[in-house]
Amino acid sequence: MPEPKTWQLTACSAVLGLALAAGAVTAAGPWDNGQRKAERALAAAAAPTGGAHHAPPAAPHRPAPAPAPSAPGVLRALDTPATGRPGDLAAVLVPLLADPGLGPLRTASVVDATTGKQLYGEGATTAMTPASTIKIATTVAALSALGPDHRIATTVVASPDGRTVTLVGGGDPTLDRARLKTLATATARALKGRGVTSVRVAHDTSLYQGPGHHPIGSDENIAPVSALMLNAGRLDDSYSGTARRTADPAGDTATAFADLLSQAGTKVQGAPAPGRAPKPAEDSGAALLARTESAPLSALVERTLTHSDNDLAEALARQTALARRQPASFAGAGTAVRDELTALGLPTAGARFADGSGLSRDDRLSAALLTGLLTRAADPARPALRPVLTGLPVGGFSGTLKTRFDTGPALGGAGLVRAKTGTLRGVNTLAGTVVTADGRLLAFAFLAGRTTSASQAQPALDRLSAALAPQGGPVPNLP
Repeated sequence: MPEPKTWQLTACSAVLGLALAAGAVTAAGPWDNGQRKAERALAAAAAPTGGAHHAPPAAPHRPAPAPAPSAPGVLRALDTPATGRPGDLAAVLVPLLADPGLGPLRTASVVDATTGKQLYGEGATTAMTPASTIKIATTVAALSALGPDHRIATTVVASPDGRTVTLVGGGDPTLDRARLKTLATATARALKGRGVTSVRVAHDTSLYQGPGHHPIGSDENIAPVSALMLNAGRLDDSYSGTARRTADPAGDTATAFADLLSQAGTKVQGAPAPGRAPKPAEDSGAALLARTESAPLSALVERTLTHSDNDLAEALARQTALARRQPASFAGAGTAVRDELTALGLPTAGARFADGSGLSRDDRLSAALLTGLLTRAADPARPALRPVLTGLPVGGFSGTLKTRFDTGPALGGAGLVRAKTGTLRGVNTLAGTVVTADGRLLAFAFLAGRTTSASQAQPALDRLSAALAPQGGPVPNLP
């Protein structure tokens, strides 16, 4: 529980952010619940989507959805106790859950995020394949274990004799060429200061253990999982979504670093090769030459959720493993995520974390666990978890929901529903938050299995979540 002064500062910051957002709603679209300006710009600019099969087929231009309601109601939902009247939410949701597009397996949970009270449940504790909604669990665990200010470092270490420099991967898939160039320039400067003009280059990926390839094999949704990679192993200039990937992320990154080091004035002998870096703290002759760090974990979490970034999700799961002193592998990350969520008091019985991204069909989560995760993220006593909410895509506007909530009854959720999508063949899920007409924040999770068509399942899920929104229809008075 934060001290009163911390909470007061957090509240004041929220109010200021809301005042700014409210003024921009008409011109810029939906109020984004405090999402950072830089992340908003990236979400708006990056049209491709991540995850498995999240991107919809090309469609003709459609008019933009109606603007979202003003911000003050949303703020009230975050910090005001619920005061609704008794009602029957089932009367609205049961017919929508019966949509044949959702297939024969479907579960649901709707929770008052302020009180944690379940308002509706259908098989809520049944564990099902969650697809990419598991990223909610991955990011909550990472923020809980590491804190929102954690950054992932990539370093360069010199050998005791100064003849070899080793590029050491810290697990940052967001490392880009600009930062790699800055790292190479700083390395060349440090070498010059030590009187070194020629070196060999090695690369160290020993931070990660176990198999590097995801169990689904080679796939455009994810690169081989490595502690050292440039642009998530993408072979184009894309920022998110599917792309051709390199088979050797670490080798390609080391080669690019060596070229940049040469351009910075240091001669590189031979081709880069794998190697273990000496530890400066243990070897007095070794030296840390340069270092670059990722954006804060809060921003990485938002990017992971907005764009359903599989590479980043796997990286965050391994960062959690390292924080909990588990092997940085698929198995170690799964154990660490489960342990972290259990420590948060969440219902992890029946859950399975085979990966951090949701690409594995062996993953299992319940709707109750997903709404529990979202409720924890909305807890005023846990401000460190708030990026999980601010990173959720906005219906009809950003990330993997940019082209959804655009027709029929689902249109009422545009700008009001924030949710993480999940899509595998035969699996369609949606979990997120919505603010009701009386200003209450609800957390919801709808999971469908054995679906036959994403084009039928996704609109059905959208209608379910939109029904909870003020414009989504006559939702009964909530208890």
